[in-house]
Amino acid sequence: MTKRIIYILLFLISTPNPVFAAPEDTLNWVGCGISKKAYVTDLASGFEEKTNIHINIQGGGATKGIRDVASSSADLGGSCRYRLPDDPREAGAGFSPVAWDALVVITHKHNPVESLTINQIKDIYTGRITNWKEVGGPDIEIKLFTRQSRFSGVGRTVRKLLFADYKFDMNSTQEFKSSGPLEKFVVSTPYSIGITGISSAKLRDLKIMKLDNVYPSYENIKLGKYQLYRPLYITYNPRSEKIGLVNQFINYTNSREGRKIMRDNGTLPYREAMQLVIKQLNQDLSAFRNGADLSLGTNE
Repeated sequence: MTKRIIYILLFLISTPNPVFAAPEDTLNWVGCGISKKAYVTDLASGFEEKTNIHINIQGGGATKGIRDVASSSADLGGSCRYRLPDDPREAGAGFSPVAWDALVVITHKHNPVESLTINQIKDIYTGRITNWKEVGGPDIEIKLFTRQSRFSGVGRTVRKLLFADYKFDMNSTQEFKSSGPLEKFVVSTPYSIGITGISSAKLRDLKIMKLDNVYPSYENIKLGKYQLYRPLYITYNPRSEKIGLVNQFINYTNSREGRKIMRDNGTLPYREAMQLVIKQLNQDLSAFRNGADLSLGTNE
């Protein structure tokens, strides 16, 4: 018996991966590229170090972050918009708000125009303003870059906050499938303009414009002085076999350590600006009073 115990101990010592070692738990995350840059990548790293639970991070956009989670193709996701209320592909997803993100107007870094008004932005998107000289810049045509899908987080929020019309057709020079390529084209295209999330825009070599002379700084967003913002969500499926692990990550995101990681990345934790919830509700009510159509959603 003693020899047998010795042989077993020698086997365990010499084996790199002992047979009793549990495999590393893994979660698959998909979704909004802005959320990915704003908090997911660094939070996932901190979470893995703390729990040994690895998060495999992929992009794909807000719609993918909702629908893949609802269909159990992914364990959790990120979205910068809420579910479409009448779309069965999104009905199974749960939403946990974890951060605030500002929608910002971006342009090439050498563009001399520093600030636009809400009405000027609307006029650019409708095609009533087509030249930079009309907003105090040089006599050069405006190149407007927009998101392709009306159901993207940016596209849907812009349509709601600026036009109260989810079906609004923008006067676009070029459309993009996701925010990353759009931002890259603004970086390389003089006198272009677009709208994206500040969490990803600030990582690019471009100009973030003031809106009505208010810059979207961390403090201005937190205090509600900046006008265009929206929540960032972690999406989950309550029926998932891994919901326990998913809840661990959500709890970590909202923890003191998780919120510090967000702040270190310049992202405003949701729980640290609860006063924005009232402003968000007022924005929604204003959009609905102006005729925003919530029924849009089942035809794409």
